[in-house]
Amino acid sequence: MTKDQLFQRIVAILQETFGIDPAKVSLESKLGEDLDIDSIDAVDLIVQLKPLLGGNLKPEAFRSVRTVQDVVDALHGMMHAGAESHAGD
Repeated sequence: MTKDQLFQRIVAILQETFGIDPAKVSLESKLGEDLDIDSIDAVDLIVQLKPLLGGNLKPEAFRSVRTVQDVVDALHGMMHAGAESHAGD
Protein backbone atom coordinates (compact mmCIF):
# COMPACT_ATOMS: atom_id res chain seq x y z
CA MET A 1 0.00 0.00 0.00
CA THR A 2 1.39 3.41 -0.95
CA LYS A 3 1.53 6.41 1.38
CA ASP A 4 -1.21 8.04 -0.69
CA GLN A 5 -3.45 5.00 -0.27
CA LEU A 6 -2.77 5.05 3.48
CA PHE A 7 -3.67 8.73 3.61
CA GLN A 8 -6.96 8.07 1.76
CA ARG A 9 -7.80 5.25 4.20
CA ILE A 10 -7.05 7.48 7.20
CA VAL A 11 -9.26 10.23 5.77
CA ALA A 12 -12.07 7.70 5.31
CA ILE A 13 -11.72 6.46 8.90
CA LEU A 14 -11.69 10.03 10.23
CA GLN A 15 -14.89 10.76 8.33
CA GLU A 16 -16.69 7.51 9.18
CA THR A 17 -15.69 7.33 12.83
CA PHE A 18 -15.33 10.93 13.93
CA GLY A 19 -17.47 12.81 11.41
CA ILE A 20 -14.54 14.89 10.20
CA ASP A 21 -15.02 16.59 6.83
CA PRO A 22 -12.44 15.09 4.44
CA ALA A 23 -11.83 18.58 3.03
CA LYS A 24 -10.36 19.56 6.42
CA VAL A 25 -7.81 16.72 6.40
CA SER A 26 -4.38 17.20 4.90
CA LEU A 27 -1.02 15.60 5.59
CA GLU A 28 -0.12 18.68 7.64
CA SER A 29 -3.28 18.49 9.78
CA LYS A 30 -2.45 18.25 13.47
CA LEU A 31 -4.49 15.50 15.08
CA GLY A 32 -5.26 17.41 18.26
CA GLU A 33 -5.31 21.05 17.24
CA ASP A 34 -6.81 20.81 13.75
CA LEU A 35 -8.92 17.63 13.88
CA ASP A 36 -9.84 17.55 17.59
CA ILE A 37 -8.58 13.96 17.97
CA ASP A 38 -7.81 13.34 21.64
CA SER A 39 -5.83 10.41 23.06
CA ILE A 40 -8.94 8.21 23.36
CA ASP A 41 -9.91 8.97 19.75
CA ALA A 42 -6.34 8.20 18.68
CA VAL A 43 -6.63 4.73 20.22
CA ASP A 44 -9.84 4.17 18.23
CA LEU A 45 -8.06 5.31 15.07
CA ILE A 46 -5.16 2.92 15.69
CA VAL A 47 -7.54 0.01 16.34
CA GLN A 48 -9.23 0.69 13.00
CA LEU A 49 -5.88 0.86 11.22
CA LYS A 50 -4.69 -2.45 12.69
CA PRO A 51 -6.26 -4.63 9.94
CA LEU A 52 -4.14 -2.81 7.36
CA LEU A 53 -1.07 -4.17 9.11
CA GLY A 54 -2.28 -7.71 9.55
CA GLY A 55 -1.90 -7.43 13.30
CA ASN A 56 1.66 -6.14 13.01
CA LEU A 57 0.77 -2.94 14.86
CA LYS A 58 3.25 -1.45 17.30
CA PRO A 59 1.41 1.06 19.53
CA GLU A 60 4.71 2.62 20.68
CA ALA A 61 5.26 3.83 17.11
CA PHE A 62 2.30 6.18 17.58
CA ARG A 63 3.56 7.91 20.73
CA SER A 64 5.26 10.65 18.76
CA VAL A 65 2.64 11.20 16.07
CA ARG A 66 1.25 14.72 15.91
CA THR A 67 0.08 15.08 12.30
CA VAL A 68 -1.68 12.95 9.70
CA GLN A 69 1.68 12.69 7.91
CA ASP A 70 3.18 11.17 11.08
CA VAL A 71 0.44 8.52 11.11
CA VAL A 72 1.01 7.73 7.42
CA ASP A 73 4.77 7.46 7.95
CA ALA A 74 4.41 5.26 11.06
CA LEU A 75 2.00 2.90 9.27
CA HIS A 76 4.10 2.78 6.12
CA GLY A 77 7.19 1.99 8.16
CA MET A 78 5.44 -0.83 10.03
CA MET A 79 4.05 -2.30 6.81
CA HIS A 80 7.50 -2.45 5.27
CA ALA A 81 9.13 -3.73 8.44
CA GLY A 82 6.57 -6.54 8.54
CA ALA A 83 7.11 -7.39 4.88
CA GLU A 84 10.86 -7.53 5.38
CA SER A 85 10.65 -9.71 8.48
CA HIS A 86 8.46 -12.23 6.62
CA ALA A 87 10.61 -12.22 3.47
CA GLY A 88 12.96 -14.86 4.84
CA ASP A 89 10.23 -17.21 6.13
